[in-house]
Amino acid sequence: MTFCRRSLFALCLSAALTACAQLAPGSGAARPVVLAREDLSPGFVGFFGPKAQHAPPFLGTPGTNFYCLRSFLDRRTGAATHQLYVSDSYFGAERGWNAARDSAGTKLPFVPVSRDEIACDVRCSYVEEFAATLPERELRASAEGLAITFVAPSGAEKTILIPADRIAAQLAAVDAKRSSVQPVAAFGMTPP
Repeated sequence: MTFCRRSLFALCLSAALTACAQLAPGSGAARPVVLAREDLSPGFVGFFGPKAQHAPPFLGTPGTNFYCLRSFLDRRTGAATHQLYVSDSYFGAERGWNAARDSAGTKLPFVPVSRDEIACDVRCSYVEEFAATLPERELRASAEGLAITFVAPSGAEKTILIPADRIAAQLAAVDAKRSSVQPVAAFGMTPP
């Protein structure tokens, strides 16, 4: 298998293995479906919102250039971590996304996931996966949706607009599961 074919295979495999629900169909009145995964870790439940395009599919390949919301609920404490997850494939100089901020300019914790060269035959192409951790209070206050901007050292910026219905569906899925979480003391503890 040539380098280019191996790289394209790796890109497709990476896209297939990313932790988001299937790419959402066009705009519709139905509430976005959030996939709950209880088999990822004994201590956590993962919630993965539907994928949405932030740019056209790279080289027409489905499952590329998407974003989704993902949340991780601690079964013991009921605390949740929410992230905007992004997969970005492109031609040109490597961007090296490394920071995120909300629409008010507040820095958000940036989570690098992976960065790979697809090919550098005629011109280079890359795929980067990364996330920004979103405060729950900010998600709950986002009745009109939320804009998150990612930045790279080169000065490149990418703003992702998260629609309000996706945020509401994500929070509803987490809240439904959170209501069944028992406090830490209830796990395997008997009163003296």
